[in-house]
Amino acid sequence: MLVNSPSLTIAELAKRSRLPIDTIRYYQGLGLLDAPRRRGRIALYGEAHLKRLRLIRSMARRGLPLKVIKDLVVRPAKRGMERALRSAVEQETDRARYTSSEFAEMLGVPRGLLDLVEGCALREVLKDQDGAILYSDADLEAARGVMQILGYGIPVTRLLSLALRHHSAALETVDEAIDLFNEYVRGAQSDASPEAVAESFRAMLPLVVSLVGHHFYRLLVSRALARLRQSGDEQAFQMATREAAAIRLPLAQR
Repeated sequence: MLVNSPSLTIAELAKRSRLPIDTIRYYQGLGLLDAPRRRGRIALYGEAHLKRLRLIRSMARRGLPLKVIKDLVVRPAKRGMERALRSAVEQETDRARYTSSEFAEMLGVPRGLLDLVEGCALREVLKDQDGAILYSDADLEAARGVMQILGYGIPVTRLLSLALRHHSAALETVDEAIDLFNEYVRGAQSDASPEAVAESFRAMLPLVVSLVGHHFYRLLVSRALARLRQSGDEQAFQMATREAAAIRLPLAQR
């Protein structure tokens, strides 16, 4: 039995485990955590619950999906530990994973600001395959870049509005890119193993991301220089041209 001498309320358990109460209840609903004992209407948790939550948190930070974690900590006898471990190794990544509360704390922003981002259409790209919102180190680096941009005086509402419009515009392109992969790569490898198709995807993904990023850079710089030239501010145009050239990427000036 997992529960042993329960004495912690869910608020105390959340504080000691550094997990939000909603996350604890979510884990309990998934069967990752045993139900608490009850003293009247009060739910009480024990040290075993705390130990289990810390284990889940550690494994989630290593990138393990919750389904795999459940195999490892809850059902090893049913599927066999060897099979569960093999599944974990296959799906593990090197990325750390942070909850919303942890992410806000590391970023140094109010949780309410993060809730604003998560509550809009951007929620779709933040969810992992289990439906939970978890952040990676790459997300942290990108968010710190956003904080630097805001430091130049751009209102957060305007920046978020721009991000939402970019997200909406990118959806059509992303869907078409997936269609191309399915038709010309996955379709052409219909007799290949799933591992071979997955390897093609892994090889192509960084190439596509690099291509998209490079195109956005070229387009942004080209349009910015064109608008500077149209403004008639020749000094600003020449300075911006020199700065862009210093990055050592070719420019298609118009």
